[in-house]
This record gives sequence, structure tokens and C-alpha cells, in this order.
Amino acid sequence: MRNPATMHPTRIILAAALALTLSACASQKGQPTTQFDFGPATAAQTQAPAGLAPGPLGAVVVTDVTGSSALDSERMFYRLSYADPLQARTYANSRWTANPLQLLTQRFKTRLAQAGARVLSETDAASGIPLLRIDVDEFIHDFGGVSQSTGVVAVRASVFQGHTLVDQRSFRQAVAAPSADAAGGARALAASTDAVAADIVAWLGTLNLNRR
Repeated sequence: MRNPATMHPTRIILAAALALTLSACASQKGQPTTQFDFGPATAAQTQAPAGLAPGPLGAVVVTDVTGSSALDSERMFYRLSYADPLQARTYANSRWTANPLQLLTQRFKTRLAQAGARVLSETDAASGIPLLRIDVDEFIHDFGGVSQSTGVVAVRASVFQGHTLVDQRSFRQAVAAPSADAAGGARALAASTDAVAADIVAWLGTLNLNRR
């Protein structure tokens, strides 16, 4: 181990800040586990991004959201980008009520239905109905500083019709967290998810799809 007396002052400050952050997230014996979800899907207020003027939505098949195996569990991840951007860490004593892929699938379906789409599953749909597939590239509570963080959601959305790729687009939203903890991260990730859903709804409305 390096002698603290030989360390640069900036490294000492960074190490101290990192230790404080990790101690706040460390597991404590006997502490109950807190569970989070995205909350109620109230009427969306997010406006469509510039250049996207959504049209009416018809029927659409929405497949289950896919992503890395890390998102196939109820663990809540965070990243200290200001200290070690290559390491994803997990909150102790805080979990999602379901794995993020399930939460995202349900939220996107809900938002599409609220926008007027008739949301169908793969088993219910007739041939020729547009199919929406969403792959998650990023879903994490990201710390840009000790007390500054955002909930980051990034996805790749693809629309197929009759086994033909109609269009594909990437969407990313980062909403500031109200607090530097698991609760703040959950709120920020829920808001980012809703913002991405609004972008997807607007994008679908611009595509030349066969409406049913």
C-alpha cells in the first residue's frame, strides 16, 4: 500500500470522497431491504423532441425488452464516473421490485397505450402488424461527482414489419437525481424511462407503417 504521506493532495481528497460514498452504500447487518419501482404511470408531460411530429398510432407488437445479464436481476446499480467509470457497483439493502428489463417492458407498453396505440403481444398479433423491439444499452444511476448524479437510460429501438426492418434509432435520457442515494436514483431512472418512452412514441408516429 502506498504511504499516504507520498500521495498527491488531489488523490487524498478523491480517496476520502470515494470512501464516504461507499460507506453510505455499505451493507449493515439487520438493515431491512428497501424495494423500488417506477411509481404510477401518470399522464406523461414530456414533449416530443425537436423534429419529431407524432402522428396517430395503430396496433403495434411490443416484445420483451432485452439487455445485458446484469439487468436480469433485482439489483440496483450505480457508477462513480468521477472516480472509476469502468466499475459498476450495487446498492446494498436496496432492490427493484422486479428486474429492470421487466419494469422497462411494462412501462413502455403502458406509455404506448396511453398514447393511443393498441399494444399486442407476439402471440396475439396477426401478420403484418408492426413489431417494436427495444434493447437496453444503459440503465444506471451515474455519479458525475460526490453529490451530483443522474439516472441514465439508453436504448436502441427497432421497428419491423413483415420481417423487414423499417427503421432503427437510439434514444438516451439522463435526468438529475434528487438525492445521492438509491431512492434518488430510482426516481431519476423512472423519469428517464418516461422521457425515452415519449421519444419512442413520437418516433413511431413519424414512420410510414401500415395502420390497423
